[in-house]
Amino acid sequence: MDYVNNKFDIIVVGAGHAGCEAAISAARLGCKVLLCTLSIDNIALMPCNPAIGGPAKSTLVREIDALGGVMGEAADATYIQMKMLNSSKGPAVRALRAQSDKRQYMDYMRNVIESTDNIYLKQCCITKLLTNNGVITGAVDEFGISYNAKAVILTTGTSLEGKIWVGLQSYSAGRLGEKPARGLSASLNELGIYTKKLKTGTPPRVDKRTIDYSKMTVQPGDSELNFYSFKPNRPVRTQYPCYLTRTNERTHEIIRANLDKSPMYQGLIHGVGPRYCPSIEDKIVRFSQNPSHHIFIEPEGLGTYEVYIQGFSSSLPADVQVQMLRTLPGLEFAHVIKPAYAVEYDYVPAVQTTHSLMSKKIKGLFMGGQINGTSGYEEAAAQGLIAGINAVNYLNNREMLELSRDSSYIGTLIDDLVTKDIDEPYRMLTSRSEYRLLLRQDNADARLTDIGHKIGLVDDAQYKVFKDKQNAIESEFARLCDTKLSVTDEVNNVLAKYNEHIDRGIKLSELLKRPNIDYNVLKEIGVANPDIQKDVYEQVEILIKYDGYLKRQQIQVEQGKKLEKYRIPADIDYSKLEHISTETRDKLQKIRPKDLAQASRIGGVKPADISVLMVMLDKG
Repeated sequence: MDYVNNKFDIIVVGAGHAGCEAAISAARLGCKVLLCTLSIDNIALMPCNPAIGGPAKSTLVREIDALGGVMGEAADATYIQMKMLNSSKGPAVRALRAQSDKRQYMDYMRNVIESTDNIYLKQCCITKLLTNNGVITGAVDEFGISYNAKAVILTTGTSLEGKIWVGLQSYSAGRLGEKPARGLSASLNELGIYTKKLKTGTPPRVDKRTIDYSKMTVQPGDSELNFYSFKPNRPVRTQYPCYLTRTNERTHEIIRANLDKSPMYQGLIHGVGPRYCPSIEDKIVRFSQNPSHHIFIEPEGLGTYEVYIQGFSSSLPADVQVQMLRTLPGLEFAHVIKPAYAVEYDYVPAVQTTHSLMSKKIKGLFMGGQINGTSGYEEAAAQGLIAGINAVNYLNNREMLELSRDSSYIGTLIDDLVTKDIDEPYRMLTSRSEYRLLLRQDNADARLTDIGHKIGLVDDAQYKVFKDKQNAIESEFARLCDTKLSVTDEVNNVLAKYNEHIDRGIKLSELLKRPNIDYNVLKEIGVANPDIQKDVYEQVEILIKYDGYLKRQQIQVEQGKKLEKYRIPADIDYSKLEHISTETRDKLQKIRPKDLAQASRIGGVKPADISVLMVMLDKG
């Protein structure tokens, strides 16, 4: 009963998406975890859009699930709409998106936390870290209570010294209606860890009873459902529509006339905002040539009148926001429940951490989520999971889990954070991965389930489901490559519907490579395996259709691994390196890459610098 004396194995600071995954993974791996949150009622809150997934993010969610995390199954259990985006495009950019019931998602995650042994919840604000000779020993809360632990995971979201802006008015808060986390930044600074400012924002919420949906375009969910979790028997739920409206010239006029009331345009906000998800006023200024912009109307859940106005983030005054909203078709009489706001907060540039997400300065201190400079629930959850696993590895003197860029989007995300000096909120995009055809959402289980099982987060029953699926994929792939389709009138009559024809016997795999042919056509011809599951034949179809591209990307991976073999000594003194510019030496000294592959990805490090380093490493 060490918890009676405030002794724990791990302290997790923050119970957002990163904190939940960190606490659950560490507890399931046998550690006693103190999970501290500013508000017990806001565990796993979705303070921005009530949705999980989307381009690149859906791959992160599937990878979290394959490793034994919780986000995928929580999204499956609480969706009110499921939609596959980019379904007509190639498999590398297809993306599942779930519109979630916000309250049900929070309840689901809290239930998992409260039913997991070894997690002790605490509503408090951690204000100070305790260390001894550069090693974490615990933390102190706002009431002066000390907690002992050999590892601490910081997942503070936007709360760290947070300041909210609505127009030119500001007040201290991490999220609307929540207090900020004060004191911890100063404690980090005292330990030699520097912090910077970032900014993000969220749109207003509107009462759905005051919306005229007849003036909008309906956006339904998919009739054929897909899910995030690789676990069987996912819940089939009733789906609800979202809607689409657009801004117009009147909207833009109001925004332009009130830019002098924007804290961003008045220079009051110093943190850098997300370039890929700008506020509506930023869109109007930066994309002045566009006559209108899409605005999506999304329900926040089944038990509330609140709807989310996607694409309408703003820091303009509340009364101006009402004027802007009421220019949109269908929102002429909208009642605003909550105004949009911008939030400025402290983050810790992740170049100060290793690929394990442990601080380079303080042993036992891990960080995950927006504190590392990211945005998005999915990016946060992925980091929280890795931080939780590695905190356990650290306590048990095990090798750290450091996923590579060619293994996962999670590996790509973390490598970007620790290698590149991020100066704006980082969002995972498919374009960030050079191996995106290999790292698809559909094969995340094939890439990572073995790792999740070895760690101990994927149980034997789920591992058997995974192995059975892989065996089915291999078997069907072999069958299609071995089975020949004969020429008959019946076959060509079916193929003619797809502008195809055969005049000789052809292997099923060869037929499947044709652009107009998919596995459903094989079903129509009568040569498909009737017992095969959709997720199996989709995998087989991708492996056959994109065989040449996949092999080419695999060659890319092997070429990249050549540089990974050149490990750089941890104690190297870059200031003594010759034939390398001072700028490059400074960057290498700051990042301290673990190998030449990572060094080559540091901004400003030239190929010639890598050649010099390679020669020096060869010479020892």
